[in-house]
Amino acid sequence: MTKLAVLCFLLLQTGVEGFKISNIVFNHFNGGSLIHEVITERAILNVTLQVCRALALSEGKTFSFPPQPFSAGAVAAACDASKSTKSFIDTIERIQKSNHQVDKDYVLSPSHHCDDESIAAGQFLITLGLTAVKASNKQQNFVLATSILGEILHTLQDFYSHTNWVEIGNTFPNSNLIKTNADVGKIADITRPTCRSCDGKDCRNNILEDILKEQILTSGYFSLNPFSTKPAGKCSHGGSFDRTKGIEPTGGINKDSIDSEHGHLHNQAANLAIAATSELLEDVRSAAGDKAFLQMMGLFKGRALCFCVDTTGSMGDDIDAVRTVTSSIIDSKVGTEDEPSIYILIPFNDPEFGPLLQTTDPEVFKSYINSLTPNGGGDAPEMSLSGLQLALTGAPPNSEIFVFTDAAAKDEHLKNTVLALIEQTKSVVNFMITDVFGLRRRRQADNNQQQQSVRMSRAGGQLYRDLAQASGGQAVEVTKGQLLEAINILTESTSSSLVSLLQASRNPGKSENFTFVVDDTVKNLTIYITGTSVDFSLISPSGVIQNIANTTGSSIISYQSVGNLQTVQLQTEGGLWELQILSTSPYSVKVVGESPIDFLFKFIKESDSPFGGFDVIDNRPTAGGNASLLVTLIGSDVATVSEVMLVESSGSGQVNGTVEAQGGGTFIIHFDRIPSVEFVVLAKGQNNNGVSRASSGIFQRQSATSLRASGLTVTADDLNTVLEPGTPRSVSFSVMTTGEGGSFTIRATNDQGFTLSFPSSLQLDPGVSANGSVSITAPADTPSGIGVTLTIEAVAPGGADSNYDVLRLTVLSKVTDFTPPVCQLLSLQSNCSDNCSRSTWELSVQVTDAENGTDVDSVSLREGSGTLNISTAADKTTLVSYVASCCSPDVQLVAVDQVGNVEICSYSVRANVTQALTTSPVTTSNVTTSPVTTSNVTTSNVTTSNVTTSNVTTSPVTTAVTASSTRVDFSVSLCFGFSVLSFLLHSLRL
Repeated sequence: MTKLAVLCFLLLQTGVEGFKISNIVFNHFNGGSLIHEVITERAILNVTLQVCRALALSEGKTFSFPPQPFSAGAVAAACDASKSTKSFIDTIERIQKSNHQVDKDYVLSPSHHCDDESIAAGQFLITLGLTAVKASNKQQNFVLATSILGEILHTLQDFYSHTNWVEIGNTFPNSNLIKTNADVGKIADITRPTCRSCDGKDCRNNILEDILKEQILTSGYFSLNPFSTKPAGKCSHGGSFDRTKGIEPTGGINKDSIDSEHGHLHNQAANLAIAATSELLEDVRSAAGDKAFLQMMGLFKGRALCFCVDTTGSMGDDIDAVRTVTSSIIDSKVGTEDEPSIYILIPFNDPEFGPLLQTTDPEVFKSYINSLTPNGGGDAPEMSLSGLQLALTGAPPNSEIFVFTDAAAKDEHLKNTVLALIEQTKSVVNFMITDVFGLRRRRQADNNQQQQSVRMSRAGGQLYRDLAQASGGQAVEVTKGQLLEAINILTESTSSSLVSLLQASRNPGKSENFTFVVDDTVKNLTIYITGTSVDFSLISPSGVIQNIANTTGSSIISYQSVGNLQTVQLQTEGGLWELQILSTSPYSVKVVGESPIDFLFKFIKESDSPFGGFDVIDNRPTAGGNASLLVTLIGSDVATVSEVMLVESSGSGQVNGTVEAQGGGTFIIHFDRIPSVEFVVLAKGQNNNGVSRASSGIFQRQSATSLRASGLTVTADDLNTVLEPGTPRSVSFSVMTTGEGGSFTIRATNDQGFTLSFPSSLQLDPGVSANGSVSITAPADTPSGIGVTLTIEAVAPGGADSNYDVLRLTVLSKVTDFTPPVCQLLSLQSNCSDNCSRSTWELSVQVTDAENGTDVDSVSLREGSGTLNISTAADKTTLVSYVASCCSPDVQLVAVDQVGNVEICSYSVRANVTQALTTSPVTTSNVTTSPVTTSNVTTSNVTTSNVTTSNVTTSPVTTAVTASSTRVDFSVSLCFGFSVLSFLLHSLRL
C-alpha cells in the first residue's frame, strides 16, 4: 500500500456529515461548515492513530481502529493510553486555541491568511514555524511546540480556503507549502487581473478563465477599513467583514463556509485542509520520532515524575531516601500503565540551581539520582523557588512535582511567579520538608541569631504551605528518619487518571464538616490530611461511623500517620460521604481517587476580534464583574454537567453558575461574580453509563489548583515566539487597573537566567493602559529549541493585588540547511523462497547529508520487523544494515538531519513477482541467478550514482527488489477509488 493510499484514507475521513463541531465558543463560522478547530482536530486524530498503529505493529501487537467519527477518548483508548485522555484533549485544545488566536492577533496580516497574493509570505511563516516546532520537540519543549504548531496550521489551512487552489482543479495538497524555498506555483503578478465582478450574488464564475487555464495562483484581498482599496482587477476575499468586496471587481472567492461566495467549494477546501494538516503533522512526526510525537500530543501512560532536590551538605539522608523511592517507583511501575512518561530532576542549593535533567529512560534517571552529591551547607536558606520555577516550566502541564528541602527559600521574591506558573500549568507541588527549618544552623550562633532563624523558619514554612495549598499539593513536615515513609505514601499513586473530589484548607484551623460524592467509576479512594493535632471522623454512605481512634472497619482499608501527614484509604462506596475535622490548628484536607471522568476548564471572555466569539483568559480573570467558564467533560460520552460552582479554598462561600450545554461534551458556565478570595472550581453531573442500581450516577470533581481574580490586567505582545541567540528581543506589554491608580511595581523573570531589562514601575490611572517593554537576550551559544518562559508581573501599591502574563519563547538560530539527507543503496541480498519464514533478506544503506548540511541526526525504522544496525563512519556518513524475514518484505527508514529535514527511504523485496524496472545509474555485478531471474533495482527520487549491488544470491524463484525515497510529500493523482477497507488491510507507508 503506497503513501498515496494513505492520503486517500485521510481524504475519505473528512466529510462534513457526522462530524460534530467542537469548541463551539471559538466558532465564527457555523451552520454545517468545518472551522479551523474541527479541521485541526480531525487531522490530529487521523495522524495519531497512524502513529499508534505503527508502534503497535513494530512491537508485534495487533491494532484496531475505533469506530468513526473518531474522538480523542477513542483514539487514546486505541493507543492503549486511556489514562492520558485528559492531557491529549488539553493538547488538542491548546493547538486549537493557538490556531484560533491568529484571527485575533493577526487579523490584518495578509501573510498569516495567504490573502492579498501573499502566498509566498505565508509559506515563509509556515516553514519558519515548522523549524521552530521541530527544534522545540528536539529539546522536549512540547508545550511551546504545540502552541507554534497551532499558529502555522491556521496559515496552512487558510491557503485552501483563501486561494484558488481548488478552483484550478487541484485535488491534493500543495506539498511545497511546508518546504522552505520550494516552488508553490506561479503566483499572479500584482498588475495582473484575476477576477471579474460576481453576477449579483452568484460568484461561481468570477475568476478569469486565463487564470484558471494557466493555473495561476491568486488570493482575495481583505480589509476591515471602509476606505480600503485594492489593485485593479484583483479578487476580493469577500464575506460580511471584507470592505474590499464592493470594489470592482465585486464579490469574493473565499471558501470559509458553505455560505461564502465560493461556498459551493467549501467541502473540497476543508477536505484538502485536513489532508494538508495531516501532511504537516506527518513531517513533524518523522522529525521527532513516533514516541516523541505522542509525547508532544500528550499521549502517554503515566504522569511525569519530577523531583526538585536540595543538595546542600545536610541533605545526605534525604537524597538517600529519594534514591530508594526512585528505585521503588521504577521497579514497580515500569511496564505497567502507570509507568511515568518522563523523569525530571532539578538540583538546587545556594547560589546554584539546575540544570533540568530529563529522560524517558528509567535507568538514566537512576543514574541522575545516584550522581547527586550533598556538599557545602552552612546558612539556610536555599534557591528552592528557582528550582521549582524550572520544574514548572520544564515539566508537562498537570504534572506532580516533589520538592525536597530542609531550608527556607532564599528566593522568596519568586513567590508570585511560582503561583502564576502553578495557575498556568495546573501542576501539583508537594513539599517534603525535613527538620522543620531552622535546625541546620551554625552552632556558634548567638541568641539573637537563633531567634531570627526561628522567625525565618516559620515564614519559610508558611510560604511552602501556601504554595502547596495553591497547587492542590501537600506540605509534609517530617524528621529525616520519617522521610522515606512519607515519600512512599505520596508516590503510591502516579496515575494519570487521578481526580480530586474535595480539597480545602483552614488557617486558622476550625472544626468543620465536609461532604463529597463518590460515583461508581472511582477507585483507590484516599484522604490526605496535613496539620498537627488534627482529629477526624468519617461517615460512609451506608452510615458507618469511624474516627481516628477506630481506623479498622468496613469503611477504612488502611490508615497511616507520619509527621504532619495522615492518609486514609477507603473502601469505594458510591454515594454521599461526610468527613468531620476536629482541630483548632491549621490544616488541609484532600480527597482523591482514580476515575476516567474528569474535566478541563478555562476562563473565557467575549472576543474583541471583529469576528466575535470568545477568547481564552490565560491569566487571572477580572475581579468585580461577571465571568464565563468553558468546561470540557472527558471520560464518558453519556455524562453531562449539571452544576458548576466557584468554592472558596479556605472558607465555605461559593458562587453558583448557570450551565449551558454546547454539545460535544463542552459547556459554558456563566457567573454573576467571582469570589474575592482564592477559590477552586467544583463540577457536579450525571453519568448514566453502566450505573449500578445502588448508585444515582451523580459524580463530583474539583480542580486541584486554587485560583484568584484580579483588578489588574497584564497583556504582553506574544506575536513573535522566536528568540535569536545573542540578539536582544523587546517584548512590549500593557497594564491596566479597575481599582485605584498609583505606582505599580513591575517584575519580570525567566527560567533560563537570560539577561532581562524592564521598568521597575509604571504609573497607572484607573481604566487607562500604561505600556512598557521587557528586553530579553539569550546567550549567543544557546542551542536551538531551548525554551524560555518569561513571566511579566504587575503588583498594586501595598501588594494587595497582582496579575501576570506568561510567554513561552523558543531560541532558534538562523537555519541555512533546507536539504534532507540522502539514502544510497549499497547492497541488497535476498534468498526469499515460497516458505518465507525460513528465508531472509538484507540490505545496506549509506545515509549522508548535503555537503554544507548539518549532518545526519538520526535514522530510525518506520516500517519493518527486522533488525536494524546503525554506525557512523569517520567522514560522518551513517551506515545502516537491515536484516529481516522474507515474511516482512518491506522496510522504511526515516533519516533526519540536525535541523529536522526528513527523508523517508523505502525498500521492498517480493517473491514470485516479475517487474519491469528502470535502473540507471545503478550497477550490478557478480549476481548469481541460476536458475533464477532477478530483476534490477528501481530507484525513485534518490541519488544512486556509483552504487554497486553485488553478491546477490537468490533462491529458485522469481524475485523483484525495489527501492524508493520520499521527502514526506504526497503524490498528486486521483485516489478516491481506494476504499477505507483497503487501507485498513494494508500497512501504512507515509
